[in-house]
Amino acid sequence: MLMTPKQHANKLIKKYNTNDPFKIAKEKNIIVIFDDLEDIYGYYFSYKRVQFIHINNKLSENDRRFVCAHELGHSEQHPDKNTAYLSKHTLFSTDKLEIEANKFAVDLLVPDESIVDLVRDGYTLEQIALSFGIPKEFIGFKSFEEVL
Repeated sequence: MLMTPKQHANKLIKKYNTNDPFKIAKEKNIIVIFDDLEDIYGYYFSYKRVQFIHINNKLSENDRRFVCAHELGHSEQHPDKNTAYLSKHTLFSTDKLEIEANKFAVDLLVPDESIVDLVRDGYTLEQIALSFGIPKEFIGFKSFEEVL
């Protein structure tokens, strides 16, 4: 049975005792490279069983975290597929693999137990997204019914 993006994210959080995508990538021996990628936010690829995540060094710290989490999602869910690059034009792609990577990133960066009180206190989706440094457009991937 295939795991959902949320199951993948939760498995990694439990295994590595963190939801920091950079720490998880390091523990998994995924090489993270920061470089000037112009309009490209980042991309994942593997070569001879060595995995790489490239991230644009001009992004904000929050955007770097999200891109790393997104690309980590590709490494977990489609490790043998080199994915298309992520850019401001493809960030909201309707491609199945990109949606799965975005869902993974949200579940990794916004674990259920960390938002229970926020949801109960009436925080808006935008406020929750802002507090976790993820693009507000993606907080909708979080299933709040499971949280309460």
